Amino acid sequence: MNNTYYETLDENFKEAVALVEKDHSHDELIELLKHGNIPQKQLAAMRLDTINTPDEFDILLSNLTGQDGKIREAVSLRLADFLKNPNISKYINYKDYTDILSEAIIDINGNICRNTIEAISNLKPYTEFCKTFCAKLVSKTHSLIDKIKTFDFKDGKYKVNKEVFKLYWCLEAIYTFADCIDINLTKQILLETKNIKEYTIREKTAKILSLNFDDTELQAARQELKEDSNYYVRRF
Repeated sequence: MNNTYYETLDENFKEAVALVEKDHSHDELIELLKHGNIPQKQLAAMRLDTINTPDEFDILLSNLTGQDGKIREAVSLRLADFLKNPNISKYINYKDYTDILSEAIIDINGNICRNTIEAISNLKPYTEFCKTFCAKLVSKTHSLIDKIKTFDFKDGKYKVNKEVFKLYWCLEAIYTFADCIDINLTKQILLETKNIKEYTIREKTAKILSLNFDDTELQAARQELKEDSNYYVRRF
């Protein structure tokens, strides 16, 4: 590597140190989230204490998708802190954010998926949010199932793994929001995903079925997966 590479690395390191050492006001952190570079946005998300206006929430959520992974993960990590705060919730219409949140739960980074699902679990009391979010979640899940049913899992293609990964996290979100989704919609999904060859999908299916639905077919499906050849599936 040439000297220019090391000079740039050194400059970036010095910038990061200076950024961490400086105290920033709330307005400065919001401005960094809005116009900063990667380390600036990452640090702003981690240091932000509160959200004071709907516009500030817009700025925060705009960094949850379409940004560098370090920024997305930092925002997803802090999201629960803000969503569980009643002083913030009182003036945010969460229904407006179902698109971006439903995309974040299938991020390529599993930590972002996990953090986002955990964060939005705090929004279950908000009926309009749940209704809109769960409708998108069910639709997205069906679309992924339709794709994956055509895959040959022996070919090991990236496309296969990518779509399975998305379905995996959709099922985790369904587990979290199961009490907000019509049981018949959940049933349609589980009776299909229990037969998918990828064991991680059957594992998530078994986890949802462990909620012990009052439905004969779903109880039979649960028993079927309790006898699955894969330990991680049958443990539920």
